[in-house]
Amino acid sequence: MRESFTIINSRLDLIEQLEAVQRACFPTLAENEIITAAHYAAHIRRFPEGQFAVIEQATGRVVACSTDFRTKAVDLTHFDHRYIDMVDHNWLGHHDPEGDWLYGADIGVQPAYRRRGLATRLYQTRHALVRRLGLKGQVAGGLLRGYGQYKATMSAETYVGNVVAGDIFDPTLSVQLKCGFTVYGILHHYVDDPECDGKAAFLVWHNPAYQAPSYR
Repeated sequence: MRESFTIINSRLDLIEQLEAVQRACFPTLAENEIITAAHYAAHIRRFPEGQFAVIEQATGRVVACSTDFRTKAVDLTHFDHRYIDMVDHNWLGHHDPEGDWLYGADIGVQPAYRRRGLATRLYQTRHALVRRLGLKGQVAGGLLRGYGQYKATMSAETYVGNVVAGDIFDPTLSVQLKCGFTVYGILHHYVDDPECDGKAAFLVWHNPAYQAPSYR
């Protein structure tokens, strides 16, 4: 599998394919929250080292991608926020070149290419970027993609507890947990998407190699 796909930094000539991945991955997401080609172009110009695309070597097609930015606006005790506000309506206008956290805005894998470890490889690529930049870690809102079918019978907190315990598999959160993330709480109005009832888990991955700057 590793010989079949390559992860590169996203390029401007790929932005239409990146939007196609986004639309395939989030068919029920509100249109105003979809990342478009114009948004991807802005991301690449603003923070090129934080944007990744997975290329299928046999076809040259983009089959997965990741969007990230740096921020100082991370409070691990008061973390409630909406996705669209954090990402400045998908323009990443809140990117801070001096930010000490990486915010994982989005990871998407084309449905036909799922269960091949591509999302895990993208998370590992993010981890490597965090280490290289010397950041504290990364945070993300993990959409509860499987919660819609359970919302009538259990709270989001109960659902996440079952996913963490391994009793329920969630297509997004279960993968994130295997990649070392910890659930800090629930974002109840994170996105406008009935598939997850608008909910996400607030996730944190701490950089084990982080060293706080010393001041004289």
